Amino acid sequence: MSSDGGHVVRVSGALAEVDGLDHVTLLETVEVGALELLGEVVSLRASRATVELHEYTGGLAAGAPARALHRPLSARLGPGLLGGVFDGLLRPLADADAFLRPGARADVDDRSWTFRAKVAPGDEVAAGQVLGVVEEALLEHRILAPPGCEGTVAWIAPDGAYRADDRIARVGARDLSLVQPWPVRRARPFRRRLAHEVPLLTGQRVLDLLYPVALGSTAGLPGGFGTGKTMLLQQIAKWCDADVIVYVGCGERGNEMADVLQDLGRLVDPRSGRPLSERTVLIANTSNMPVMAREASIHTAMTVAEYFRDMGRDVVVIADSTSRWAEAMREFSSRSGELPAEEGYPARLPSALAAFYERAGRVETLGAGEGSVTVLASVSPPGGDFAEPVTAHTQRFVRCFWTLDRDLAYARHYPAISWHGSFSRDADLLAKWHGEHDDRAWAEGRARALALLAEADRLEALVELVGASALPDRERVVLLGARLLREGVLPQSALSEQDAFCAPDKQAALLEVVLAVFQRGLELLARGVSATAIEEEDLSALVRAREAVGPADGAGVRAIGARVLARLEALS
Repeated sequence: MSSDGGHVVRVSGALAEVDGLDHVTLLETVEVGALELLGEVVSLRASRATVELHEYTGGLAAGAPARALHRPLSARLGPGLLGGVFDGLLRPLADADAFLRPGARADVDDRSWTFRAKVAPGDEVAAGQVLGVVEEALLEHRILAPPGCEGTVAWIAPDGAYRADDRIARVGARDLSLVQPWPVRRARPFRRRLAHEVPLLTGQRVLDLLYPVALGSTAGLPGGFGTGKTMLLQQIAKWCDADVIVYVGCGERGNEMADVLQDLGRLVDPRSGRPLSERTVLIANTSNMPVMAREASIHTAMTVAEYFRDMGRDVVVIADSTSRWAEAMREFSSRSGELPAEEGYPARLPSALAAFYERAGRVETLGAGEGSVTVLASVSPPGGDFAEPVTAHTQRFVRCFWTLDRDLAYARHYPAISWHGSFSRDADLLAKWHGEHDDRAWAEGRARALALLAEADRLEALVELVGASALPDRERVVLLGARLLREGVLPQSALSEQDAFCAPDKQAALLEVVLAVFQRGLELLARGVSATAIEEEDLSALVRAREAVGPADGAGVRAIGARVLARLEALS
């Protein structure tokens, strides 16, 4: 510690008040105590700075030294992120449930990376331009000129093996290495935002068909305990068509993060035949790790995602869960004396959530390519109360809202996404994309399915009073069609080899044949066939179709549907 540093005057959990730090600024990084615990300045009053500490503070006492580092909290961005497991400050962990001792810094990375230059001395380069590439397991890692760096290439390293901090180029008067530090709370720049016109295909029917999310969009997944939030997010991480997955376990149980790591290591990427973990960055700040590093982990994940976005990649950030992130903010604000707002959360909660989701987007990068960051974040409302502040504010800021229903989950209907409170603001824009990719019936099929579910829900109240047999024939066929939709299309088993992933053609086929059977039932009523005769026909083949054919076998589904329709036609 330097002699001109400050000293701690008060410690309360993850908060330390420090006197004597001259010329310190907000969000500047500070090292506190003999172990040099990392923290950030979050408040300044006269000569006293309030520091938010991101490490375990046991043993820290008044009088301990403190030193300002004159830089914001930053992440080291470069080769070696893919396939790695990191804590909330992007320090490597050996395993998902490992710990770093307080004050530990990242070990020196002695790995060498094979660098191939893409520019030559004398070339003019601008920010975001590719200087060279490093081959990683699944992706070409592009080494870009960082934001604010432009000029003439004075020197470029010859092709060969280099360590992360070795100099590989000189642009203007600036030396560059394979690693770029970037402040985690500052969004990386881009040229312009692009419209949400391209879907993120998740392989989960209920999402892709009814509540689709676009590349660069945002989605919130609220649900009570046991409704399957983590399982659904893991399924999306495994099967979605993103280039890179950044999975941040924010305050969740450590055993869940260990399971995620093991599953991603076992799963084979269908595009490469290699483990899916090799294109995943796992940031683990579980419930038994320092609470304020949990608050930083969300920003760290976004920074990593933006780094790969700037290479022209489509990145998905999976945050599980933002409720634990908000609880970390609530804990610190109560210790620092902030006036509490709703349910004790700080008044800055809405703006913090908005700023987080604002960093998502599909953009034109500084290098004139296209990239995207899509954010999928779970919310864990206490007692399943969707009116609590984190859930309510999330609903305001996200473009898709996938509510998980306890009754569906208890009925073993997974994913337990309710068609009552869920919505997608991206659906209208994505209808154009589906029309241009040989699925012109997508928008009509989605509208018909949602209308059928809504009408059946309205009739359920009458069924409880008078019974289904007392309803008019048309309403009985509506209930039959909705049941086929709920049992044959919307559920999906994560444990099924045939149905854990569902390709777009199979999705479209399943919805198509169920709606065709429903329409045929209405036509048969018009020809005088009774609802009882239609109900007594064996339609179980439709319910089993999702398990009877392969993940991409739309033709097999349509063949099953044709046989069912033929049997129905024979009733007239």
